[in-house]
Amino acid sequence: MPHPFRWQPGEGQRHATLCARPRGGFPPETRIKTLCGETVTVDNSELAWLWTTCPECNQVARDLANSSESAETTPEDIP
Repeated sequence: MPHPFRWQPGEGQRHATLCARPRGGFPPETRIKTLCGETVTVDNSELAWLWTTCPECNQVARDLANSSESAETTPEDIP
């Protein structure tokens, strides 16, 4: 079963989000809510994927991946 979150670089870190990524990726300047509670502007550059992972997003993503209820999580459930 796929995880309900996806990784997306933005504002200097790789964040996780529950936002559905459009085919071909988010358009430039799109702002998304992340699992750490921040709203960031996406960066689709190749270099951005080498940024460090947001530790807060990483922890929430791990919790979701390990949770039996992860399929029922919605963006409204994230702080």
